[in-house]
Amino acid sequence: MAKTLREAPITTANARAKLSAGVHWRSLDPDVHLGYRKGRRGGVWLVRWRNGFGYRQKPIGTADDAIKEGTLDFNAAVKTARREVVAARLEAKAVADGPAVTVGLAAERYVAERDARHSKRAGRQIRSDAARRLGRYLLGQPARGKQGVVPAAPLADVAIHLLKEADLLAWRAGLPETLKETAKQRLINDLKAALNRAFTANRKRLDPALPSIIKYGLKAEPADDDENIPLARENQILSDPQVSALLRAARNIDASDGWEGDLFRLVVVLAATGARFSQVARMRVGDYQRTAGRLLIPASRKGKGKSGSVPVPVGKDVLDAIVPAVSGRAGDEFLLMRWRHTQVPGSIRWIRADRGPWQTASELTRPWDDIRGQAGMSQVIPYALRHSSIVRCIRQGLPIRLVAALHDTSVQMIEKHYARWITDGLEELVARSVVPLVPQGDENVIQISA
Repeated sequence: MAKTLREAPITTANARAKLSAGVHWRSLDPDVHLGYRKGRRGGVWLVRWRNGFGYRQKPIGTADDAIKEGTLDFNAAVKTARREVVAARLEAKAVADGPAVTVGLAAERYVAERDARHSKRAGRQIRSDAARRLGRYLLGQPARGKQGVVPAAPLADVAIHLLKEADLLAWRAGLPETLKETAKQRLINDLKAALNRAFTANRKRLDPALPSIIKYGLKAEPADDDENIPLARENQILSDPQVSALLRAARNIDASDGWEGDLFRLVVVLAATGARFSQVARMRVGDYQRTAGRLLIPASRKGKGKSGSVPVPVGKDVLDAIVPAVSGRAGDEFLLMRWRHTQVPGSIRWIRADRGPWQTASELTRPWDDIRGQAGMSQVIPYALRHSSIVRCIRQGLPIRLVAALHDTSVQMIEKHYARWITDGLEELVARSVVPLVPQGDENVIQISA
């Protein structure tokens, strides 16, 4: 039979002064006891808690018997004792089914999952953006070329069952000031996704409050330089003649470099639809619908639960330009293809190997430099075709919700980053509604001098 605990008067310094030397206990709950060990020069606080058939015990601080500063009174000792027991039980729960999961391990598993997903899409082994971001600012990475070793951040070694909001805030505060707000937010989102994934996979042995710690520790903050984020810069909004000049240059580069129409068709579709490269690259032959006068653009992978396609009307000239890509091909084949090359062993010569779909936006980098150089627009980026498509629709007076749907984005994003052109477009619409109101030749009209 378990012994009955004999409660000791340890709540005040005067009561403790009358106690004999040794350890005295007081119950906090049936399985947790606060202890006071009295010595010759004061005492210290202890906590013990039931662990299986026995108890675990731990000192938690010095009692305020003689000095008040930096010591613990009874109430502070109770709070500290409860906190230590909760932490110890979480520790035991976390390691019960295997080694404790650290922030670094959670990030590594997330990176492996992202790398596998991107490699599957590309058809070859590639490293995701999340791997580069988390490797540089959390996990650390070995020396590569001229780049030295990047040490892991202290946060990587923290076990997630002991993770505190302060740990996350300290990591954020330690990020380089030179890191752009957009890049910083992507990094934070990567870590948030990694930790939430780890909690979901290990929720039976983790504190249910962990998602709240992750949420508030990695909460998005308003960026001070929001207006400077170059999402829709003035020089990236192209007029129709400028878009035509780029397409003309694309056709010339295509012909001179032996692309056989592959490069030109890609740029045409980007310009006509305003879609992202990742969407256009996934289009199938069946997405070309000449009778309906439209192209079906696969939904982007941004967000959750998205599927299907977005129908985008295009002109006959665009449909005619794509005809060679659909003639005699099955509907489930990729619409936009390109030649791939391999290097002849022992030579600097490259030869054509096979045809396959476009895979990453970086494949457009080199030919795009030639295109914009020939068009005389050295600063224009491929994404300018998307910006220009959105602004073109806005200027035509299309409802913002329709503009957002056609470009597979949100109304909030359109309103945030294209507000100036929305205002201009609405002003033009209002101007068209203005009609003469004052009767001409009315003798009662009084002229107001300037």
